[in-house]
Amino acid sequence: MHWAAIEADLHSEYGIDVEDPGLMASRSWRWLQTRIVGLLSMPKSRLSLAMKPPPEHEPVPDE
Repeated sequence: MHWAAIEADLHSEYGIDVEDPGLMASRSWRWLQTRIVGLLSMPKSRLSLAMKPPPEHEPVPDE
């Protein structure tokens, strides 16, 4: 699981502190899921980069 990336992105992108028990207890799993899925749509998010790393540059073969 990429929880460290999710936790960091939730804080940097949405200002969500997952260690705040009052906040997390007052929100639904759907609320959290929506934000995590949103992180995947951000190409530069830590989660997006962990799940879909950029393709490696292929070396040009010697001719």
